[in-house]
Order: sequence, then C-alpha cells, then structure tokens
Amino acid sequence: MHGCNVGHGTTLSFLLARRGASTIRCIAATGKQEPPWNGRLGHSEICAWIKGGAILEQMVARQTVCLRRFGGSRRGELQAGRFFANPTVTVAKLVEGWSDRTGAACAGRHVLAIEDRSEVMFPTTAQRRRDLGPVGKGNAFGVLVHAMVAVDAATGSCLGLVGGDVWSRDGVNPTPHRKRPLAERESVRWVNTAQQAKQVLKSAEMVTVVADREADIYPAWASVPEENFHLLTRAMSDRSLVGGGMLFAAATQFPVAGRRKIELPARQPAHAKRTAVMELRFGEVEICRPRDEHDRSLTPTMRLRLVDVRETDPPDGVEPLHWRLLTTHEVTDAAGAWQIVGWYQKRWIIEQLFRVMKSQGLQLEDSQLATAERLVKLAAVATKAACVDIQLTQGRDGTDQMPASNVFTEPEVDTFAALGPTLEGKTERQQNHYPLRSLAWAAWIIARLGRWNCYYKPPGPITFRRGMEQFYPIHRGRQLESGLKREVRIP
Repeated sequence: MHGCNVGHGTTLSFLLARRGASTIRCIAATGKQEPPWNGRLGHSEICAWIKGGAILEQMVARQTVCLRRFGGSRRGELQAGRFFANPTVTVAKLVEGWSDRTGAACAGRHVLAIEDRSEVMFPTTAQRRRDLGPVGKGNAFGVLVHAMVAVDAATGSCLGLVGGDVWSRDGVNPTPHRKRPLAERESVRWVNTAQQAKQVLKSAEMVTVVADREADIYPAWASVPEENFHLLTRAMSDRSLVGGGMLFAAATQFPVAGRRKIELPARQPAHAKRTAVMELRFGEVEICRPRDEHDRSLTPTMRLRLVDVRETDPPDGVEPLHWRLLTTHEVTDAAGAWQIVGWYQKRWIIEQLFRVMKSQGLQLEDSQLATAERLVKLAAVATKAACVDIQLTQGRDGTDQMPASNVFTEPEVDTFAALGPTLEGKTERQQNHYPLRSLAWAAWIIARLGRWNCYYKPPGPITFRRGMEQFYPIHRGRQLESGLKREVRIP
C-alpha cells in the first residue's frame, strides 16, 4: 500500500503487526483524522457527536471512568468532558443503547433477565454537594443505577444488558411510600424494566425475570407475567393467602423434599466463599392483593409456587441462609424446585457487574465530575462498559460458544480476523484453536495483544485491558484506511 496526499495533510502508512509471513498495514489514526464512528453506544446522535471519540472503547480498555485517563490526552479529556456536558446526550438515549446487541444474542434461548438496583456514592462536602441527591440512609449522596442483564439460563453466560434507568434523587419525598401510587415510587422501575424486556427479548424462547426482595411488589406479579414470560423473586413480604394463613408460615408446612450442598460465592468484605447444606421445601400458594394497594383493577389473587430453602448447619457466627423464592413457573417435583434455586443463584452475575462498575474495576465512585447531570450519564456508560468486561472474561475459555458479535461490531470482528494470524506462534499452544469469529477467538487475540504468552494461567482483566488498549488504535487506523480508499484513488 502506498501513502498518498489528501488535501494539505499527509496520511502515514505504518506496520500494524508482523509474525512470520503475515503483515498488516493501515493508515495511522491521528487526532486530526478520525474514522467514522460505528455506533457502539447505540444511537446515531451521540455517535455523530463524539466522531469516533472512543468514550466506551477507552473506558473498557483502560478500566477507568477518570476522564483524564481514558481521554488519553488533554484533547481527549476535553472531548469526553464536552460529551457528558452536551444536553443532547441524554440518559434515556444512553440506556436505550445498552441493549443494541442483546436481542440478537438471546434468540432461541431461555433467558434469565436479572434485574437489580445499586447505589453509587460519590465523595461530597457540605460546600460541594455536586447537585447529587441522597442515597443510603440519607447521609450520603450519589446516583442510583437500575439495570437488567440477560443471562443464558443453561450456561450462565452474560448476553448483554436489557434496560433500566440511572437517576439522582431530587430530595426526600415527605409522603410515605405506601401512600403514593406506584407511578410516583421508585419501585415502578421493577415493573417498567420487566415490561421493556418483552420487546428487547422477543426473540428468546422463554424469559424468566429474576430479582431480589425489593422487586416483590404485587403490581409486578399481577401485570408482568405472560405465556413464556415468568417471574422469579425472593419474597420480602409475609403475604396473606387465600383461605387464611400467611405465606411464611405456609412454607414450614411443606414436607422436606431434599437436601443439597450449594456453593456460595464470596461477597466482600463480610462473607467469604463457602459451601452451604440447604434443605428444600416447595408447594403452591395463592396470594391476596394487599389491602393498601392503590390499583384496585389488579387481579385480587395470584397463584404462585413457593420454593423454600434454608441452611441446616451454618458455621459458627454466620447467619443461616434462608431463601423464600416465589415464581410463576410450574414446580411439580424436587428437580424442578432445585432448578428454581439454581436460576436464582445466577443473580451473582449482576452483583458482579455492579462491583466491576464501582470498586473492582472502573472505580466509578472515584469520579470527580462536578455535577449530578454529568455523573448520571457517566454511570450509564460505565454500566455498559462493566457488562462488556464481564462478557469478555466469561468468554475466554469458549465453553459458552458465544459469537464475537455479541460484544463487538462487525468491522471490529473483521479487524480481529486480520490480526489473528499475525499473533499466532510456532508451538501448538500458541495457536488460536477457537472457532473463527467466536467470542473466545476474539478474547484470545485481545489477550495476545495484551502480552499473554499462551502459557501458565488464563488471561485476566489486566491482560485484557492491555490488549484492548492496543486493539482500538489499530482498529481505528484500519477504519481510516478503508474510508480513504473509498474517497481517494490509491495507486
């Protein structure tokens, strides 16, 4: 390939990679010549504004939300700052972009649509509140992230984000929670996000919305379930049952259906990884609509299945685990009840997403952006970046057989295909044996770019971060070369 003059500027041809006889050349992407942006955030207005500015790319690659670090330069830092300050960049559009690849990835699968809410606390002082609303018990300030992630029910593989919301409270509402209609309560997001999932996940064979106790609200049970669209929620309220009696007491009347050991992941800093022996009970219940429910149009009763599992012999000083799981799924035997428990256990994936977003990876809570408006947008982008990080780490061993297109654009996958042969070595272990264009195949290439030698332990987040830092400039240069070839006749 020859260099050529375009206008008054000169494009530079450079060697991307060389291994054996394979060579890749492309145009260097510079600050003055940026390639067209392909839509990683999911909507054209934002993509056009940042002009290929790598907001999400650099957040994933550098594992940070610090503008100075992922901007890469003073110019990049200013571009990122202007992006979050731009009034046309809205939280609604950013959240809409969360699911741009998820629907296709879920086609034909039983999908666990796992939703949860997390509080992101930012450092403030009395003189510098940054317009943030209260979180926690009211003595801290920050934003709230409500997210739903799609997970393959059979393999536990993360398929991408489905939807949700990010917001900062205006203050403390003086009206008691139960005296407000659902539309005026934050808990409406449990219903709205589940309803939005019906459109995003319409190609799935079956959907089970999985959530913790905060989602145990009667409007969700009465309005969300449909054919092949189920709910699975840990019970929070001891509800009245049709015919008399209470929900929690009914669980104790069910016969013991079995015992099993289950592995509990570590939950820092208080809970270490451990094995728990659980006792299983299950049965059918019919719950009544609460007396204080504002919406009297909701069906007066709901028939559900209750799966009760409790730890029989916890370690000294450890509170025994006890899950009361309500679901719209039919549960006819112990195997089906244990399946419900297994699906609920996959909630740890969204907990891990929030940990990556906050403390273990992107360190969102350390951001020094000055206003709540910008911090809310930053949290929305960071949520997407954390999900990509989890998908890449999960996909490295190839057991889930996910396509690379679940995470990367087709032009990015094409760049991986061009790079792959140049990164293979002479030994058997230095060959990329994963299926072409699979996520494991792409992860192998990224790990090699991150200086992984194919020996010893598998690549981890640090190696992937280094690899992504190398990949994106290569990809942008390759995109620039393609654009110039379309515009300029190259001899």
